[in-house]
Amino acid sequence: MNDGRSLQLYFVDGRPDGMLTAEVFGWTGHVLKFPRLQIKEAIGRHEVANTGIYILLGSIDGQEAAYIGESESVKTRLLDHESKKDWWEQAIVITSASNSLHKAHVQFLESRLVEIAESVGHTPLENHTRPARPSISEADISNMEGFLAVLNMVLPAIRVDMFMQKKRGKPEQKPIKNPTLRAEFELHAKKASFSAKAIVAGGEFIVLAGSGSQKEWIGKHITNYQKLQAELIANGVITPKGTIGEFSENYAFSSPSAAAAVVLGRSANGRTEWKVKGTGQTYSNWETETLTKEESPK
Repeated sequence: MNDGRSLQLYFVDGRPDGMLTAEVFGWTGHVLKFPRLQIKEAIGRHEVANTGIYILLGSIDGQEAAYIGESESVKTRLLDHESKKDWWEQAIVITSASNSLHKAHVQFLESRLVEIAESVGHTPLENHTRPARPSISEADISNMEGFLAVLNMVLPAIRVDMFMQKKRGKPEQKPIKNPTLRAEFELHAKKASFSAKAIVAGGEFIVLAGSGSQKEWIGKHITNYQKLQAELIANGVITPKGTIGEFSENYAFSSPSAAAAVVLGRSANGRTEWKVKGTGQTYSNWETETLTKEESPK
């Protein structure tokens, strides 16, 4: 079992879409997120003058874009980007509360973040090259990887998802008291002649490699799932196979409906469209049955 962590968010001006800070108890890092409209207030904060990493988020020609950089004075670099880069709309500044990060540390973190972002493929980077990793000690590498592990927990919590890896290897299913509560789900698209398989593991709904899917969005209504499907096709998670698509690897979704929409290429109620393998039982009914069995007296 992973140890829980306590995240403290502070909305500086009381607005959820304004400037905020994020800190984790026992972690030396400090994260500041702000909209470009508040850059004047941001650069006036003492931590922005520290050594750190920064991430610029925005869009170029209608497509999401990001830039990852580092500096011994993030303030100076942000001012430079304010005059030379007109596409970014939000910035995230990552420093340490005690200004304990030095140049080699942030160069290492910058290189790793670019590497992770490219591997995930969620948001195209404006970085033209991947920064080389600096030569640092084995102890420093361990410390920075630990720093990065917490940072990659904090960023999704403040709606920065570009470093979240949703591709999955073989899902690890922990032993459970009642084996009947474990199930594999299937979804059949009869008209398109394909099917998909999925399991629930680690709080995620994972569509398994080899599952079929639509090759494109066929629904009349445009949703965020259309964008997700397009990303998975572009990143090679869904690859063409004749007239349909196929999942080349396991992929974790946030819900059965998200998985069903991407698989079917249209809006879908995954709680009723996914069925327990070999039965007509819906995911919704299975979930209700699972809760009932878990709560039953021993």
